Amino acid sequence: MTDYIEPRVLKGFRDFLPSSEIARRDILDMLEKSFRAYGFVPIDTPILEYADILLGKGGGETEKQIYRFMDNGERDVAMRFDLTVPFARFMAQHREELYLPFKRYHIAKVWRGENTQRGRYREFIQCDFDIVGSYSAASDFEILLVMKNSLELISGGDDSGGITIRFNHRGLFNRFLSRLEVMDKSVEILRTVDKLSKIGRQETESLLKEQIGDKAKYVLDYIEAEGSFEEKLKTLNKAATGSDTEKCPEAECLYLIHQFMLDTGTEKTFALDPAITRGLDYYTGIVFESFLNDLPDIGSVCSGGRYDNLVGLYTKPGQGPSVGGVGTSIGIDRLIAALETLGRLNPKSSYAEIAIACIREKDSGLCQALAERFRAKGIFCEVFLDETKLQKQYVLAEKKGLEWLIIPKEETADSQLKLPLQYTLRNLKTRENQEKSEEELLSFFSR
Repeated sequence: MTDYIEPRVLKGFRDFLPSSEIARRDILDMLEKSFRAYGFVPIDTPILEYADILLGKGGGETEKQIYRFMDNGERDVAMRFDLTVPFARFMAQHREELYLPFKRYHIAKVWRGENTQRGRYREFIQCDFDIVGSYSAASDFEILLVMKNSLELISGGDDSGGITIRFNHRGLFNRFLSRLEVMDKSVEILRTVDKLSKIGRQETESLLKEQIGDKAKYVLDYIEAEGSFEEKLKTLNKAATGSDTEKCPEAECLYLIHQFMLDTGTEKTFALDPAITRGLDYYTGIVFESFLNDLPDIGSVCSGGRYDNLVGLYTKPGQGPSVGGVGTSIGIDRLIAALETLGRLNPKSSYAEIAIACIREKDSGLCQALAERFRAKGIFCEVFLDETKLQKQYVLAEKKGLEWLIIPKEETADSQLKLPLQYTLRNLKTRENQEKSEEELLSFFSR
């Protein structure tokens, strides 16, 4: 009988080799710096929550996707499927300890038992940032602005159009559905419209007809409104109010946000899109999705919206005023898959910029002393630890993606007399060598 256990990973789950993990962490570092620049602070919540906490407003498709089980204490628990619902619970429990408006970001793993596809897995990192405690259009716009700047920073895009953020207002769409007298079917309609880009117009129309009959035509006319921002919003406002002159509050909100875009010169990045509805029930106001213009087929890499009523689910009646919130999630794994496809990642297998070869193990202390001088200057330096053939160390350095290898010259190294080591600096890409002293090396890499 063998003790062998076949190494394997569950479908929809993955291991990450250093080159992949370094790329992922570099992206997360850039995002954190971007969030902090706007005053956002980090939080964390448990992986496991009581199932009723997570399903309090999700239901439907969400219930089919979560990993749910009875724990050893016979508690009905589930693994978080996103970071928004746990955040609502977090705010309800800690609102007295926090200041409002509260701007947070949360980067952590979530789990969904859904079908896998390119850029979509069952275990993945979610990156959320939210503003709670404000109902202003200014907070909606700041979330959009952070989205824009963060995604452009990561994707290498700029104001010329590397990304497009499509936005809409769920409240305006709901007002339209009420006027159409189909509000009782709003959940089904919203989820159908949300699938438009995936299933196409014909299938969307067919599903809408099953739900609301001939009124499906009016819904399609609404979500396919065309023209400039002003022309689209005028069409949507009339559909929602029945008036050419009366502006509803939701339309006023969109007008104001568009003015903020004009004020900051960012309007080219954004597009009003009535088909953006977001399928989850908890959205109440502005909703948005973002796309890489060079790879639109991969879908939205960042999406979210306003959820003014979500925190109230976990707050006793009369315990406190409602807390308005707006936020978004960046699908890190989907974004990385897109950047890989576009060739915009620079994979590397080491954080070190240079390495020092091991010629004689007894000189390792002197090599570490030099490496410490590099590190003190903010230059990442790795010291090879095993005394092996130099050719093997060349191969190791190249596998790590290093460009430079420092080689102590054996004939001048004497750790007993504390004589200064002399070095050969090898460019691993050009195969060229240079002879340098320790001070010359420090000066070379400090340029």
